[in-house]
Amino acid sequence: MSKPSREYYIMVIPELCMGCKSCEIACAVEHSKTKSIYTAPFETPPPIARIRILAVENYFVPMRCQHCKDAPCMAVCPTGAISRTEEGFVVLNPQKCIGCLMCATACPFGHPKIDSYTRTVVKCDFCYDRIRKGALPACVEACPTSALRFGTLDELMEKVAEEKAEAMLKGMGKVPGHVIVFPAERMGEKKEPQMKVSDVRSMYSNVRWE
Repeated sequence: MSKPSREYYIMVIPELCMGCKSCEIACAVEHSKTKSIYTAPFETPPPIARIRILAVENYFVPMRCQHCKDAPCMAVCPTGAISRTEEGFVVLNPQKCIGCLMCATACPFGHPKIDSYTRTVVKCDFCYDRIRKGALPACVEACPTSALRFGTLDELMEKVAEEKAEAMLKGMGKVPGHVIVFPAERMGEKKEPQMKVSDVRSMYSNVRWE
């Protein structure tokens, strides 16, 4: 498979996660038959979220499939049920899954899990159907605090840099050694200096050194 033209990521910012589990609910609804929050809980079998919130020390951490470049789950699957989409997402075909849990054993993040109703494995598919339609993954769209962010690596890093710069500016004067940043002049605008060299000389014309 050729390398995708755009590689997408979901960035997790634990300090913004408040453990509300909106991402879990949205994921379960997205993978339900009716795709409705009002009817999905009553379906048989009940829909399963592909993301889960873990409490780690003082943080809540949304855990999901990392869609590894060299995905061990795909390498060990004996039936070829796990494959990679043209975008690079690692997905599972339940029709080929035999529920052997080899993928769950190989996964370093412990992500794939068994559906007790179907006896097949379920895992995050990155909501690639939504992405192909120009929408965000369900978990990202549902997060009320932007703890989950979607985009290319360049887009995500640019956003982080902007937020770090904004935080630095807001903290000016509160910490020692802060950096002072002056507002940039408008493009093409020429601003005359407030004081000329001749003015300085005239100010000190009467000064004499002993």
